[in-house]
Amino acid sequence: MYASTLLVSLLGASTVIAAPTWPSFNWDAAKPDGLETVSEYFNMLAQKVELGKSMSAAPVCDVSKAQMPIAPKPLDPPTPGLVLKHVAIGRGTQNYTCDTTNATAVPVQTGAVATLFNATCVASTYPDLLQLLPKLAMSFNLTAQENSRMGPTNLIISGKHFFQNSTTPFFNLDTSQLKIGEAGCAKDNQTDAPADAPKGQQGEKAVPWLRLKTRTGATGNLQEVYRLETVGGSAPATCQGQPAAFEVQYSAQYWFWEGETQA
Repeated sequence: MYASTLLVSLLGASTVIAAPTWPSFNWDAAKPDGLETVSEYFNMLAQKVELGKSMSAAPVCDVSKAQMPIAPKPLDPPTPGLVLKHVAIGRGTQNYTCDTTNATAVPVQTGAVATLFNATCVASTYPDLLQLLPKLAMSFNLTAQENSRMGPTNLIISGKHFFQNSTTPFFNLDTSQLKIGEAGCAKDNQTDAPADAPKGQQGEKAVPWLRLKTRTGATGNLQEVYRLETVGGSAPATCQGQPAAFEVQYSAQYWFWEGETQA
């Protein structure tokens, strides 16, 4: 199997290794100002497919080789002894409420909702493509089609992200194809996204990068979760002109770390 076959299977076909074919996607959902990112993605993909033709074997999907990006002010590293289990691209919305009687009030975050797409093998074999994926995801509006596959990549869904309450982000990574685990989490640490992080569809700043720790009851030995390489998602500075509840689109990388539960 050629490396180009694996690459296109990961990013442009399906979970089943098949003859390389260029993916189709919903042009109607593409943002006009995001076509440059789409072009960058396809150019990078084409270069790697061409390079793969000269390789005698496909790169191995070795999760241990994946390296998390580091923020200008780094988050604490994973707890010693933990190992990387899964990497996903999240695409959805950050959710806020506003006091409509007070234009100077600050929006209050109530949670987030996102679909998670399996990018584990991309993280281990093509880190430059992985870095581009959150920006690529933001180049497409959220439609029924984009909720089943991520733009032109066809990365399969590995789970859902939502909030159980205003302080408990939850990740359900158990699907019909993958049984990775479920976990409610608590925020352990955060750091600002890089100053040059891609903005959202309306120019919103990137939400902070996070380190989360799982709460009691997590399954699949999930222990820590990182939200990195964020795009968009930030609320405006005040509630002026905002409705009582609103959403801001975002995307991000999520890195899930596992280990035996300590007694």
